[in-house]
Amino acid sequence: LLGQILDHWFESEPLKATLATDAVIGAMASPHTPGSGYVLLHHVMGELEGRRGAWGYVAGGMGALSQAIAQAATARGAHIFAEKAVCHVLLGSDGEAQGVVLQDGTEVRSKLVLSNASPQITFLELIPQEKLPKDFVQRIRQLDTRSPVTKINVAVDRLPSFLAAPNARDGQPLPHHQCSIHLNCEGTQLLHQAFTEAAHGHPSSRPMIELCIPSALDPGLAPPGCHVVSLFTQYTPSMLAGGRSWDEQARNAYADTVFDCIEDYAPGFKASVIGRDILTPPDLERIFGLPGGNIFHGGMSLDQLYFARPAPSYSGYRSPIPGLYLCGSGAHPGGGVMGAAGRNAAQVAIKDFRHL
Repeated sequence: LLGQILDHWFESEPLKATLATDAVIGAMASPHTPGSGYVLLHHVMGELEGRRGAWGYVAGGMGALSQAIAQAATARGAHIFAEKAVCHVLLGSDGEAQGVVLQDGTEVRSKLVLSNASPQITFLELIPQEKLPKDFVQRIRQLDTRSPVTKINVAVDRLPSFLAAPNARDGQPLPHHQCSIHLNCEGTQLLHQAFTEAAHGHPSSRPMIELCIPSALDPGLAPPGCHVVSLFTQYTPSMLAGGRSWDEQARNAYADTVFDCIEDYAPGFKASVIGRDILTPPDLERIFGLPGGNIFHGGMSLDQLYFARPAPSYSGYRSPIPGLYLCGSGAHPGGGVMGAAGRNAAQVAIKDFRHL
């Protein structure tokens, strides 16, 4: 249990709750849920520029990271087809992958196919079910993809000024504006209460909020004096109580709850908002192909990690289809912007390619 780990090392409840957010981030779990300690470990096990556990912003926004990878690939002769949806994986007479078919009917032939789509899309939508072992299909269908995350992107016409650390007169970003700001995290019990509400189908009445202002470090993201604010919030169930869906009214009601909370910490925040984009779990699934809206393509629980990710006997990036590899967040070691799954899958694919 994460709670026991934090109680062993720390006394301050706000500090424990702030650290606890990294143990429940993207997970339909509370700090009191068994296994939550691993999710915290997962988020601090890497390093940035030699600093262990550090995170960083990507200059130009997260899309710039994808562009950098794309440019590195094209410089070495890769061809990239954007906005070209894959309809299904092309299979040979022996059931091996031979390329992909695009939705416009175009066939792209290849000896190897690597998919960084979720296991659900890769194996339940792009491959005929009769070509896969029944127990494997059942395992993929049963993966826990519940997600508590609603992401809200906000445009503001001035820098938020927090009661705990008011802005300077010149309105320039201060050190805390350049960090991840955790709100509604005064105690782990608050996080547990927020989780419990969502477990019963109700969006949290006092959501856990991680607020980042990337434009405080990267001014090119917004016009002079203005800023973009990224709100990573939870807990919101995919399906609301009573089977209600996330219509416009429900989405705006939840966003208003989030903004009311921020207003308590930073009066004037609501008046500074000039635009907002609300992405509930169903929106994240529809737009980005995240199953259940899960940012990790599936829960990072101990039964879905290591040798069991995405399924026992298939944690080594190879799949039941010869020549088809899984290289996204649904593969070992799981989610996060680290590239480990992709790099590992590439090594396996290169090794196999030499024997084709």
